[in-house]
Amino acid sequence: PHKKQVLVKYSGGNPTNHFQGQIRFHRSDFALEILNTSRQDGQLYEYSVSRGPVEEVQQIQLKVYEPVSHPSIRILSRELANGSCSITLNCTAERGDDVSYSWGGQDSRISGPCSGNSSFLHLSYPPWDMSTACVCTATNPVSSRAVTFHPSQCSHE
Repeated sequence: PHKKQVLVKYSGGNPTNHFQGQIRFHRSDFALEILNTSRQDGQLYEYSVSRGPVEEVQQIQLKVYEPVSHPSIRILSRELANGSCSITLNCTAERGDDVSYSWGGQDSRISGPCSGNSSFLHLSYPPWDMSTACVCTATNPVSSRAVTFHPSQCSHE
């Protein structure tokens, strides 16, 4: 036999909260709110409703994500040759769960040399074109943070 923890029992129009201070039950819409969510709260929950001899059970998987930290851009390689600057960038966020990365220009409506859907971006442009700034966005299901790379960084450390 397996045991279950009962968080809230609602019977006869009255809720009994077995975890006061940790969860809040909203009688108006039967919502259950976990206060001060932690990673340990990410688990499978069951919601059951009994009406006479019939019990209806739903399972809900709760996932808890750490928000994305401010990303940083590292220059992996840089080369000035044949009148153009070639540069490889890597964008990373130190913290955050299930982080995905995308690159774009400062004007998101224009698809240009900054387009990409990974943490890496390879750029090649003439050294006099210093107007193309690229924005890296680190995103996960609960947050999004961005950082900008300015092309003037191609000519110096």
